[in-house]
Amino acid sequence: MTRIQSKNVRINRTAEELYRFLQDMNNFQPLLPQDRISDWQCDGRSCSFKVQGAATIGLELVGGTPNNLVRMKSTERSPFPFTLDVHLKDEDGATEAYQLFEADINPFLKMMVEKPLKNLFDHIADKMVVLHP
Repeated sequence: MTRIQSKNVRINRTAEELYRFLQDMNNFQPLLPQDRISDWQCDGRSCSFKVQGAATIGLELVGGTPNNLVRMKSTERSPFPFTLDVHLKDEDGATEAYQLFEADINPFLKMMVEKPLKNLFDHIADKMVVLHP
């Protein structure tokens, strides 16, 4: 199992606000690196986009726990099955957050995707800090 965790960030919004924000996949687009994303499509519950020099990624909301966890999983548009969880924890009116990616991918593919995925998740974490729901 390949596990990639983003950096932990502190966001000056409540976990409830962030949870609601992330329940609409349309809000996921501004969190992505716009210079490396194309072909964005979204219906509110799922989205897909092409990563420059890589594959098309599909994500859909599949549950979680209000104000604590947003769970997403890959769709058939993704090159391999994975889950992406956004963990939220209230801390004195702000929120500590990180993402956890899990996938069964072969060692060769892991070598190719691990660093770009870690960079992507860290970028999303940074954007969550400055983008207000």
